[in-house]
Amino acid sequence: MKYFLSFLIFFLMTHGNVLAHNEDPIPIARTTEPIILDGLSDEPAWENATRFEMVMYEPYFGIPPSEETEVLALYDDDYLYFAARLYDSDPDGIRGNVLFRDAFGSDDYFEVMLDTFNDNESSMIFSTNPAGIRRDATISRDATGPAWLNIDFDTFWDVEVTVNEDGWFVEMRIPFSSLRFTDDDGRVVMGLSMNRIIVRKSERAVYPAIEPNTDFAYLKPSRMQKIVLEGVESQRPVYIRPYLLGGLERMAVLNDDRNEYGHEHNRMGEAGLDVKYGLTNNLTLDVTLNTDFAQVEADDQQVNLTRFSLFFPEKRQFFQERAGLFEFNTGGRSRLFHSRRIGLTEQGEMVRILGGARIVGRAGPWDIGFLNMQTDEHNDLATENFGVLRLRRQVMNPYSYAGGMATSRIGADGQYNLAYGLDGTFRLYGDDYFTFQWAHTLDESDDIERGWNPSESGRFSGIFERRLRDGIGYRTDFVWSGPDYNPGMGFIQRADFTQVGQEISYTRRPGDDSSFIYQTFLLSGEAFYRNEDWTAETIEFGPAWSFMLKTGAFGNIGFQMVHEDLLFPFSLDEDVFIPEGDYTFYKATAGYTMSRAGFFRLGANAEAGTFFDGVRYSLSLRPSWTLSRHLEIEGSYTYNHVNFSDRGQQFDSHLARVRFGIPFNTQVSTNIFVQYNSVIDAFITNARFRYNFREGNDLWIVYNEELNTNRLDILPEMPRSQFRTFMIKYTYTLII
Repeated sequence: MKYFLSFLIFFLMTHGNVLAHNEDPIPIARTTEPIILDGLSDEPAWENATRFEMVMYEPYFGIPPSEETEVLALYDDDYLYFAARLYDSDPDGIRGNVLFRDAFGSDDYFEVMLDTFNDNESSMIFSTNPAGIRRDATISRDATGPAWLNIDFDTFWDVEVTVNEDGWFVEMRIPFSSLRFTDDDGRVVMGLSMNRIIVRKSERAVYPAIEPNTDFAYLKPSRMQKIVLEGVESQRPVYIRPYLLGGLERMAVLNDDRNEYGHEHNRMGEAGLDVKYGLTNNLTLDVTLNTDFAQVEADDQQVNLTRFSLFFPEKRQFFQERAGLFEFNTGGRSRLFHSRRIGLTEQGEMVRILGGARIVGRAGPWDIGFLNMQTDEHNDLATENFGVLRLRRQVMNPYSYAGGMATSRIGADGQYNLAYGLDGTFRLYGDDYFTFQWAHTLDESDDIERGWNPSESGRFSGIFERRLRDGIGYRTDFVWSGPDYNPGMGFIQRADFTQVGQEISYTRRPGDDSSFIYQTFLLSGEAFYRNEDWTAETIEFGPAWSFMLKTGAFGNIGFQMVHEDLLFPFSLDEDVFIPEGDYTFYKATAGYTMSRAGFFRLGANAEAGTFFDGVRYSLSLRPSWTLSRHLEIEGSYTYNHVNFSDRGQQFDSHLARVRFGIPFNTQVSTNIFVQYNSVIDAFITNARFRYNFREGNDLWIVYNEELNTNRLDILPEMPRSQFRTFMIKYTYTLII
């Protein structure tokens, strides 16, 4: 191992510098003249703006866009401005039906991406459509790996759009107070990229001329053009956001004799406060008191056909800013820190957050993330303190990073869990990367006390990969986890194992005469071994073919052999189980998703094959339909059929979701989200009305209900309604 590390350090030191960005930054024009935000960019200031030339990205790379496109940029003391003149020879074909904040849909759109820290890894996205919506998001880890796109992020900015017989026209105004950047005596260097979608043509145009030779190349901060702003000073207003909440709750409860259900009624009345302040140009402090997330959308229901825990993503806004900085992935979905462990039980019940503080940003060369939260008592759970410290910095070259993380979870009852780790991502040469994470945990609970022993409670993961979609690609994974590894603020699915994985791919871009944009042929496999006796617990291996068409449609076909060695049985439901034993089975999968060019879009996936000692068939459909600007319907349906004929057991599950989006305009909207899960025999409804007076000022009316669908087969008889809540929440933002 020491010889390998010595070689790696030597390689990075001798090869790293050649990877530095050698393009001169483009200066952005500065103005002192006023700009009226109306979308038309016809003020005199725009005559001296910096102009950018876009090229087609897909379906035919490198040629001019099929419709004339002009993009301009300016800045003054307070704002960074972008204007886009998006001409269209068929103005009736301009698509702008989505009215929801942060929604995508099948619309034309224009998008600006800024790598404000100039770190070639993270960026902010600002985009709009012909209806003038605001859609913002963040990108982390250079658009690579799990959960690199965070669409739940929101910040303060403005956009206006005008549509006429010549096309559609955009003006964006982004305050410097909403950006975090590093300046050198007022000189700020950022990364910039932009793209335009003409959805009816399945066409994307980009700036700069980013070649589509890897997945999501147009979103990668490492591919952006550098720009420079002079004489810029960060403005650091204080955002004070109080909220008021009131509501009613009704829950079904068993009586003391446990032979009949009754209902418990509660009134809710809450008040709280969030404060945001820029400590420096690029360090932001968030303070929260009595935090409430009543307006957050319900989690998507899932059906579990494995013996492992399900993973649910974070949707709460407080945890969104630079959420990618807190990512510390240790293989698969496992991670050292997962913010859902704060204020939510493992069953998804909300725990009151009394308060906390969060600092994110950069100090010198260091990316810094700090979080400390205090939760209240909940049932048998004592009040707890949650702490996280994250540090990262650039090393060796502009595309390589190293850092560490420490977490603490300390209960008032004396139980605690501590974790710490080191990680790094190194660009070795060209598109070849090496990523590693090492972590160690210590904890004490009522029945467990573990000492400092990294060989028992540690975890290591490493990846060698080529991040390229052209030609031959590869990815080699290695994960080792000790038996006592237990991140109390993180998420894991396995412990006490060693995993090795390998992917070999070949991607071909056929050229302009083909109907394919690309085709990828993949051969992949992974194996999990028990550390105790080095027996194979899980092995998966097989080939796959995926493709994308110039119409915008894409699909895949795959075959896989799976081997499972179960030491213990696990259940699919109370009547169907899989016994312990040694199993080898085979499955085939296929999927296809239609182009976004139409108002109706359908995605479908199917799976068939053997499953342990039985057979399994699965079908998933994902339709979406934009009927008008004021009605969108999006749904999904998944059916699973598992049959163990030799044991006379059968498992069928139906999981349906339908979402009705009813926007009246870009400020007033209603979302109705209904789910049916046959495994828990329940309909779950989440309805949210939002009136966004202006950015930061919102009125929410929220209705939640869970209805039982199998009441008579259970004793005592279940009530029709398991719980029902009705809440009104108002937030107001004061900027000083």
